[in-house]
Amino acid sequence: MFQSITKAGVIGLPIAHSLSPRLFNYWLKKYNINGLYKAYSVKKNAVSKFLNSMEERGFTGLNVTVPHKQTVMEYVDQLSDRALKIGAVNTITLKKNGLLYGDNTDGFGFIENLKQYYKGMDAYTGTCVVIGAGGAARAIVVALIGVGAKKIYIINRTRSNGEKLAEDIGGPINILDWSKRHDSLAEATFVVNATTLGMNGKPPLELKLDELPKKALVTDIVYSPLQTKLLINSKAKGNPTVDGIGMLLHQARPGFASWFGEEPIVTGDLRNHVLTINEN
Repeated sequence: MFQSITKAGVIGLPIAHSLSPRLFNYWLKKYNINGLYKAYSVKKNAVSKFLNSMEERGFTGLNVTVPHKQTVMEYVDQLSDRALKIGAVNTITLKKNGLLYGDNTDGFGFIENLKQYYKGMDAYTGTCVVIGAGGAARAIVVALIGVGAKKIYIINRTRSNGEKLAEDIGGPINILDWSKRHDSLAEATFVVNATTLGMNGKPPLELKLDELPKKALVTDIVYSPLQTKLLINSKAKGNPTVDGIGMLLHQARPGFASWFGEEPIVTGDLRNHVLTINEN
């Protein structure tokens, strides 16, 4: 008997670097699901047409990556509260009534990664230092407020971007000048680099850790390299650290569950599979 294939994918520009197909197809094989997940290069002026063709193409959902996370908000029918607060969508589900539902699971993935590799919430519900004020930082701040962070310091090279984030999201947010980033660590229980600084091919994140308490948890959304200078230096100082690849893995869970009907699990084997890009 013929069994229809459940389809999903990811759109962006460029898209060849995306690890999502490797991730989703691992789960499809693991759970023996007759599904297909591919990456699609889509220009900005073609986003609307692509979304409108989802039902015709047989898609149940799409992931969205740069530069379309804000653009797609114009074309979905419904938005989750967290997508509205963050101001971006990374997960679209085609509902049975034909409507497109836009969500943002980046913050969910961020917190779930911390939960998996750091036991207890005392760090990220205390005084949090968030470096950056872009899309990832917005998702992280919304998530931190959601789990009860008492105080959040936003430190960004362009202060006005941090101020805009605070104005849009609200909550216990304080904005500090970039020059204060070293001193801000003195009362931190949690530090996250939410920028691309330190990524392969990008400038390094210059951050002195002298004032950082030894119990403070440090994480980085950068996963190329997996062990960034920030994580290496923090670990050498004796601080607990969590790398950034788990955020990518966990943020994919809600979409996979919605589109393919299986609650996937993030395992060590999955991490290794996704990180071994050149595997034969």
